[in-house]
Amino acid sequence: MPPNWNAVRDQVARYLQDLIRIDTSNPPGNEIRAAEYLAGVLNGEGIEPTVLESAPGRGNIIARLKGDGRAPPLLLMAHLDVVPVEADKWSHPPFGAEMVDGYVWGRGTLDTKDLVAAELMVLLLLKRENTRLSRDIIFMANADEEAGGRLGAGWIVDKHPDLIRAEYAINEGAGFTLDLLGQRFFTCQTSEKGTARFAMRTRGRSGHASQPHPDNAVLKLAEAIQRIGAAEFPHHATRSAREFFEGIAARVNRQYRADVLALLDAEKYGAALKRLPIDDSLRSMFYAMLHNTATPTMLNAGTKINVIPSIAEARCDARLIPGQTPDDLLRELRAVIGSRVQVEFEDGRLGRESEYKTPLFDVIARVLARYEPRAPLLPLLGVGATDARHVTKLGTQVYGFRPMIAPMAELDTVHGHNERVSIDNMLFGARVLYDVVSEFCVRG
Repeated sequence: MPPNWNAVRDQVARYLQDLIRIDTSNPPGNEIRAAEYLAGVLNGEGIEPTVLESAPGRGNIIARLKGDGRAPPLLLMAHLDVVPVEADKWSHPPFGAEMVDGYVWGRGTLDTKDLVAAELMVLLLLKRENTRLSRDIIFMANADEEAGGRLGAGWIVDKHPDLIRAEYAINEGAGFTLDLLGQRFFTCQTSEKGTARFAMRTRGRSGHASQPHPDNAVLKLAEAIQRIGAAEFPHHATRSAREFFEGIAARVNRQYRADVLALLDAEKYGAALKRLPIDDSLRSMFYAMLHNTATPTMLNAGTKINVIPSIAEARCDARLIPGQTPDDLLRELRAVIGSRVQVEFEDGRLGRESEYKTPLFDVIARVLARYEPRAPLLPLLGVGATDARHVTKLGTQVYGFRPMIAPMAELDTVHGHNERVSIDNMLFGARVLYDVVSEFCVRG
């Protein structure tokens, strides 16, 4: 008997609201409270969880439904921490989980407590049905993803790898729809950009602010930042980007086809992007899929308002196209900011590019076709970072897939003000994930 989806709608919304009301802003995290909440739900359903603290208050939780071992495990993963908020900028309290106009409002409703709730719901449904599985299903919800995952998925991979070792994993990153040029597409993140964060410093002559001069470190830094903001870095079309844009070109109206394909050509890219009738969110996304990026995010200079400082610093968040290294990015930066600005890389990782022609990707595509027959599934190069950076070290094929039908303007609230998710999308995500996991893991 299929699940009672009306009941599921209420349950998954309640799980999400409960999780949102637990403030897990990172820093400091305090994810242990969310992990213990999930442990209580799982214990109440007869599933034994394992709660692990990587540091005081930094909670991670793992649970497993056993299969008969005919196939390797599938990992369902998401993270419990969220980014901080500016509460006074929100229309509804960011940790109130208020339900307004069919939406749950709050920090984490899209990143990624919604996925935690949906994956939890799938696990509970399969347990309640006493489903016979051909492979184990592992559920993992982690701390610290928003700060790099060192106390979350990275710690689990390092200290407890056998608890989560799997052939495939379903993670955050994509799954959303793109309504583009009269055609709808679904996305599945099969690749991910790397990170190369760096500090950018300028030096000058200190002195009294009443006697301005051009050898001012702040002015030099401002000029370097402005150049980065105005620059277009070199074009890099990876295999995954080609598959994505060629997939779009194959389905859209002929009048747009040439311009979509031209996005893959370094010489034609800029003019083609300007001609395409798409919104700024998509333009930014497409640019990031085809270029290394560097974004100044933090500034520091001076100790007193009437003293010209001798050093000014900006910290920058940089993302690398798969196959690119920090040295490659540095060469691109030097062409923009020159040789006199000091650049010091702080940390980072290389991007990854994975195969998408796999049994799990095929199952995802078939399931989505039953819901939206005219919306093909495209592999996507994710422009952000996720805990896949850690789990892939175990040889796991990680797909970013949180199914959702939402406009880009709504998805843009991730890490922003007024983050929210519709209850309809929560139910849609839970249903699609249930079908995918059932078809992939149930013995036929």
